[in-house]
Amino acid sequence: QIQLTESGGGSVQAGGSLRLACKISGSPASAYYMAWFRQAPGKEREFVSGTRYSTGPTTWADFAKDRFLNSRDYSSKTLYLQMNNLQPEDTAVYFCAAFRFVGSDSGLTSEKTYSHWGQGTQVTVSS
Repeated sequence: QIQLTESGGGSVQAGGSLRLACKISGSPASAYYMAWFRQAPGKEREFVSGTRYSTGPTTWADFAKDRFLNSRDYSSKTLYLQMNNLQPEDTAVYFCAAFRFVGSDSGLTSEKTYSHWGQGTQVTVSS
């Protein structure tokens, strides 16, 4: 079992940047597929990006792939989401999520696939 704790949210003006962190506790983190989701007020939760904790390519939502970046710090067991050129439509609660990866790519962008969730961190972008 793992536990996920997000941090790094805040308020920025349009065009600004934020870096979110997802700290992973418990083990083994290497067995998990990690993702970021977000949920704006009145909207459904949507996939932002996903990657295996250990290694591998990142899957991106179309709105994120030209502005956001993933990185990992294995020493601190932390996954980062660097968000650049933020726009008001990026305003949402951002969640870190994970599930134990068994080799299938099916359902990676669906929240129903993920068994572990953080508490979320608020990102607010003003125009």
